[in-house]
Amino acid sequence: MDPLSEVLSLLKTRSYISSGFSAAGDWSLHFALRDDIIKCYAVEAGACWLAVEGIEEPIRLEAGDCFVLASGRPFRLASDLALQPLDSKTAFPPAEPGGTVTVNGGGDLLLVGSRFTVAGRHAGALLKMMPPIVHIRKEVDQVALRWSVARMREELREGRPGGALIAQHLAHMMLVQALRLYLHEGGHEAGWFAALKDARLSKALSAIHSDPARRWTLRDLAGQAGMSRSVFAQRFRETAGETPMDYLTRWRMLLAGERLESTGEPVSAIAPSLGYESESAFTSAFKRVMGCTPREYLHRRHKLLSPRQFKTDPDDRDDIRDAAE
Repeated sequence: MDPLSEVLSLLKTRSYISSGFSAAGDWSLHFALRDDIIKCYAVEAGACWLAVEGIEEPIRLEAGDCFVLASGRPFRLASDLALQPLDSKTAFPPAEPGGTVTVNGGGDLLLVGSRFTVAGRHAGALLKMMPPIVHIRKEVDQVALRWSVARMREELREGRPGGALIAQHLAHMMLVQALRLYLHEGGHEAGWFAALKDARLSKALSAIHSDPARRWTLRDLAGQAGMSRSVFAQRFRETAGETPMDYLTRWRMLLAGERLESTGEPVSAIAPSLGYESESAFTSAFKRVMGCTPREYLHRRHKLLSPRQFKTDPDDRDDIRDAAE
């Protein structure tokens, strides 16, 4: 499995809500975004500005544009960014799933979007690997995303048998489509996506993901990239923001955490399958990366679990309001 597919496979989508947003006149709204939420929008009509916290340049959104927000950063939507923004939670009531909320009566702008949360102990950490904004401008690229958004709205609105499962697959499809398109564009900021975009570094990443149990050395990974050890180490760190060996260890521990949660395998089985000769070496690496031992990790997980974590909440007012936002 390729690196992008593997990372996304650890994200478990749930609580799918889809709604529309229509505005008119002068308006500006501030949205707080939890780090376990992904939002995908299509601009059906009109235009507005999008400004994401930490990103210097705002984006002008035009009819037909699609965009995905997956980094958990607060953002603003506005007719004019010079206007003082209102908190979106107080600007309008929550929408009904598949419905539309309005500002100033609506009519000038129409955004259609889907919001879904991701579960998994490290969903927040995984989403931070994602670009803060994925902006799809090309018409040929917009078609599939707009179809997915429209289909999810239809499934959630009509409530037909199997609709929840279709929504789940559409949620993943939208994210994969958007990120795959993003990879083909240039100018990525330093980080995991920049390394994945780099033709040589991506070979080393693919090698790690295809065989995480191999006892990789810096020389081995440099050979996969077709580079000298020193040049590879410097380029990887400058591009990805961490050393190759730190990335290898972190990815192994994310895989270990997933297996501890989902399979119940003992450390004695997980450690050698991820390249560790002893349980103590594995436990030491796990604690360094995850901040706790495998035993403590499982204890905290069991303590946090509750029935609410395993159901979707279409009637929950906060979740529905988040969908509109």
